[in-house]
Order: sequence, then structure tokens, then C-alpha cells
Amino acid sequence: MPVDESVSWGTPEARWVLLATVLGSGMTFLDATVVNVALPTIGTELDASVANLQWVINGYTLTLASLILIGGSLGDRFGRRRVFLLGIVWFAGASLLCGVAPTSEALVAARALQGIGGALLTPGSLAILQASFATSDRGRAVGAWSGLSGVAAAIAPFVGGWLIGVGSWRLIFLINVPLAAVVVAVALRHVPETRDPAAVRGIDVAGAVLTVVGLAGLTWALISAGERGATAGVLLAGAIGLASLVGFVVAERSVRHPMLPLEIFRSRQFTAANLVTLIVYASLSIMFFLLVVHLQQVLGYSPLQAGAATLPVTGLMLTLSARAGQLADRIGPRLPMTIGPLGIAAGLALLSRAQAEATYVGTVLPGLLVFGLGLSLTVAPLTATVLAATATRHAGIASGVNTAISRGAGLLAVAVIPGLTGLTGDAYHDPAVFASGFRAAMHISAALAAAGGLLAWLLIRNQVSGRADSCPAARLDRRHYCAIDGPPLATERDAAEATRPGRERLQRERRKSQPAPCGHHDTARPVQETPLASGGADVLPTSPAVRQTS
Repeated sequence: MPVDESVSWGTPEARWVLLATVLGSGMTFLDATVVNVALPTIGTELDASVANLQWVINGYTLTLASLILIGGSLGDRFGRRRVFLLGIVWFAGASLLCGVAPTSEALVAARALQGIGGALLTPGSLAILQASFATSDRGRAVGAWSGLSGVAAAIAPFVGGWLIGVGSWRLIFLINVPLAAVVVAVALRHVPETRDPAAVRGIDVAGAVLTVVGLAGLTWALISAGERGATAGVLLAGAIGLASLVGFVVAERSVRHPMLPLEIFRSRQFTAANLVTLIVYASLSIMFFLLVVHLQQVLGYSPLQAGAATLPVTGLMLTLSARAGQLADRIGPRLPMTIGPLGIAAGLALLSRAQAEATYVGTVLPGLLVFGLGLSLTVAPLTATVLAATATRHAGIASGVNTAISRGAGLLAVAVIPGLTGLTGDAYHDPAVFASGFRAAMHISAALAAAGGLLAWLLIRNQVSGRADSCPAARLDRRHYCAIDGPPLATERDAAEATRPGRERLQRERRKSQPAPCGHHDTARPVQETPLASGGADVLPTSPAVRQTS
């Protein structure tokens, strides 16, 4: 959309756009967390083993993680609102199939279809904000989206527990249908259409197939290894999965229109932030997969009580999300992204003490509070750093890459952790066995989170905004810019700036901020746009706090 038609913060148009994007992405976040509360009930009603329950989670995550890059690039090319709406309708239809699934196998298949819808709408929601709001308002818009989406995801366990108590686990899927109808109505009327005028015309079918085969083979091998050991079939599936993922990287270097343009990883900041995402989200996925099941099967909570137990995390995210973004704006993302995962690790270590006779106030609550503090400090700078390290016209791809990595981390973590901790077969029916496995899993999860914090300290750089003298080359030539990053303000807006009002506005912006990006800042975005790196927060796609984090 032309720059002079950008949505401004505080206007009715801004509120409608936020409503559509928050409610749409909130549906995916809700389903990613609410299902965990229902796992014991689903297992009992559908006679499912631990492996079946893993696939109820991973069937959704598999297709989402595999196809989300395609979703982001399709939005950039064909229109972000159009692809977002397609994802909403698809997600609602798949949710209906989940709600009427007669067997665990049918539920897994429907969950995989849900993941396809999520892959279309998830990157679109954030990319719509990035492309629709005026540059000066994007940080506030992303922060509001993150905080509100995080609350939607955080209350999911409570809502899920209530729906299971008053009706059936099937309601946790069926509730998506009316929510989707609201999103469609609002988006058609109030959300502007945006696209990347420089988007490629082809679709990377080979890349999508290799990703699906790679993740599916590796996930099946990890889950099956925990159930039946390292048989010849398991090893073959794992080998096919690994070979397909290697083939994907090779293919992306040679195909004409890659769904993952590898050049975006030239930014060390982007690569580092995604590496931290991989490790931290693996930790979080283990915790959220097992905690609510542990509360029900070992501590004797009802589904409603187990869901309500995580509400303190909701309160912390609601209260601290925006403040974490402001803190990162003042001091840079490095310190928050270091202390946050260390806090998560400390909270997980405390939660490992929640055994059969443990009380909520004395054991569970302290762990959740420490965990929630660390989570609140982590997610805001993490996703915003990813977005700030890429050109604005790649908003869809950058968001898709980060979400794919976070979901892929969760996919593999949930696949491997039961086999490592002895939580296989019908272990969730034996409180003693489950309690022992849960303790070991929390220790592993805490170690991963701590490793993520250490990596952030070593690899993440604090971005400096709006200072010409922060770059050695800029001190010599205030017009300097990096050949890789392109000229000042080289974004998708430039195509719209061909009009006279657009050119005049562009000239005003350039006069206000002389410096342009260079490799010294390690970012593909103009220096004056880097405040976005601290203006938003993400919510975790598999957690009741949740991205960002997405």
C-alpha cells in the first residue's frame, strides 16, 4: 500500500487491524496450547498411547513448521490479507474435522490439516502489521499484537480446562469456527491489502516437499525409537529425514525461486537470534507438553485446575511484555535475551520439584512465577530482533523463518523427550513413572534454556539506532551504505514512492535521518528503523505465554 495511506496508531483503522490479526493468530496460539490440557482426556476416550498423543501435538506442528515459509512468501507475492484469510478459513474447516474425529488416527490427520491453515495465517498476521502501519508506529503495533496474542494463548489452558469440564474436549476445536467468522468479517472490511512488489513469481515446490519429508521422517524416527528402539525401519526413516533436510539446504541454493532465501542469513544478528530461538523453544515445548499432564496425572488436578494453574504466567506476560520491549529499547536486546532464558531455566528447575505430595502455593506457583518472569523478559526482544535484522520487504519471510524454527524445535523436542525420560507406552497412566520422567524432562529443559541464554550473551549484538557516528564508515561518509543491504530506505515502499507525494515524503525522511545501514550494524534495515527491534514482543507458539515470540 502507498506510504501516505499507512495506518496510524490510535485510529479506528489501527484498532480494527489489530483485532483481526490478534484474533486470527490467537486461534493458532490457543490451539497450540489448549490441546495439552486435553491430552489425558483424549488418551482415555480414544484409547491412545503416549506415541499417539505425541502425534496429536506433532501432526499439527509438522505441517506448520514445514509450510510456514511458503505461507510467508505467498503472502508477500499474492497479498498478505488474501493469504491470511485463506488460512483462517482453512484452519476453521480443519478444526471442525478435529472436533468430530472418531479415532486418534483421524484426529492426527485433521491436526495436520490444521497446521496447513496455520502456516498460511501465522506469518501473515505479523507481516500485515509490519506492512500496514506507518514506520514510526510499527513498534507499538507489534508490541500490542504480541502482548494481546500472548494473553490469548496464555488463557488457553484455562479455557480448555473449562470446556472439557462443562462439555467435551471436542469443544476446544469447535470454538474456532465462530472465531474464524469474526476474523473474516473484520479483515474483509477493515484490513488493507499489502504485498511485496519485488516478490518472486515461482513457488518452491521442491523445497516444500523436502521439508515435509525431512521433518516427518526425523520425527517419526525419534518417536518410534522411544517406543520400539532403534530398529532397521526407524534408522531408515531417520536417514531419509536427515538426507531430505540436507537436500533442502542444497536445493535452496540452486532453485530459481527458493522459499527460504539463504542470503537473509548473511546478517549475523538474524542468524544468532534464530539459533537462540531454536534452543529456547525446544526447552519451552518440553515444559508445555508435559506440565499440564503432570498436574493431572500426578498431582490429581482436574482439567480446569490444571489450566488455571498456569494463569500467573498470563498475568506476568500481560504486565511485563511492553516493559520488556521498552527495556530492550534502552539497553539493547543482548542482556534481556541472556537473563530471560536463565530465569526460564531457574523456573523449570523449581518445577521439577512438583511431585505427588507437592502443594500449589509452596512448589508449583514459585516455579511458574520465576519461569514467567524469564519468559516475559525473553520474548519481546527476541522476535523484534529477528524482524529488525531483515529488510522490511522480507517481513513475511523473516517472520516465517523464525516461526518455522521455533515450531521445528518444538516438533523435535516433543518427539525425543519421552524416549529419553522413559515416558513411553502407557506411562502417563502410572503416576510414579510419570513423576520420575517429568523430573528428568524438566532438568533437560532447564539445561536447554540456560544454553540459550549463554548463546545470546555470546552472539547477540546491541543495535544502535539513529546514530551516524556509531559506524566507522559513516563517520567518513554520512551517505555510506553497504552494497549487500542496498541504498537508504530500500524497502518495498520504494515501488509506491514513484508518486510525487511519496517521493516528497521519502525525501523528508531521508533529511531527518542521514545515516544508512551498513554491515557494521549487522542489519539489512535502515538505521532509523531499528527501534522496532525493541518495540515488540513475541508469543510462544507452544506455550500459555505465547511469539514471538512466534
